[in-house]
Amino acid sequence: MQTNELNLQYVEQVKKKQRIKNFLHGLLFLLPSILLFSIFVFYPMIRTIYLSFFLTNASGETTVFVGLENYLNMFTSPIFLKSIQSTFLFVLYTVPATIVISLFLAIIANEKLKGIGFFRTIFSSTMGISVAAASVFWMYLFNPTMGLLNQFLQSIGVESIGWLTDPDWALFSVSVTTVWMNIGFTFLVLLGGLQSIDSYLYESADIEGAGYFYKLRRITLPMLSPTLFFVLTVSIINAFQTFGQIDILTHGGPQNETNLIVYSIYREAFVNYQFGSASAQAVILFILILLMTALQFKLGERKVHYQ
Repeated sequence: MQTNELNLQYVEQVKKKQRIKNFLHGLLFLLPSILLFSIFVFYPMIRTIYLSFFLTNASGETTVFVGLENYLNMFTSPIFLKSIQSTFLFVLYTVPATIVISLFLAIIANEKLKGIGFFRTIFSSTMGISVAAASVFWMYLFNPTMGLLNQFLQSIGVESIGWLTDPDWALFSVSVTTVWMNIGFTFLVLLGGLQSIDSYLYESADIEGAGYFYKLRRITLPMLSPTLFFVLTVSIINAFQTFGQIDILTHGGPQNETNLIVYSIYREAFVNYQFGSASAQAVILFILILLMTALQFKLGERKVHYQ
């Protein structure tokens, strides 16, 4: 009896040592990733939260501990409240339009037609264009005197529009630019999702005499729902983090209409040198993105159909 107990204890000790050994081996493989994440993710995050409770000098060094004062000032600032409103409007303008247009193009490009490869290349080409190049291209289109858009309006007798200088049009204009820039990536992801759907589903529907739109509604969209869910999540996160086209096209103007949260953080930190309040805004942006993502998983994932 004692011999059996000793054997069991010995086996347990061997298993425990093996588990520790496996854990250390796994940790060793993960060590490079842990170091990179610590340097580029965890430390900046902790440093940002720390700075948000302080006032800083122009070099970013902490001077006075103010606690939650940076957060209180932020939510009483009409400029920051305006940036939150503009950011949510920007997300509302860009995300649905990008997904709907990309889905439409992906469905067309998924058809087995002669020369469709050329159109797939055209539809996805915006993914290979940098934000700076795309913004400069659209800046010329939006030019109030030489821009093609205003020349077209004048040719049909419509008064020119200040696309980037009119507060009523600036956010819409930047949104159009962003939709055009994001279509390439979204199109490729959705096209990949369409091509991964098993063809036997369509063959079975054809045997039953189902029409094109019935197959689209009952087969294509349900089977594409995981890809659509991924695209929606990534698109919303990217929309909240938009910066490049704002900086090049409008600099947050006119009248702070395009002063999105990320650009507000940049201006507060690197123009006004208020790193404490900029860090507080960055923390709020992180919380907003986290809440939006959690809400998507809570409400949207239940509608996703996995094969």
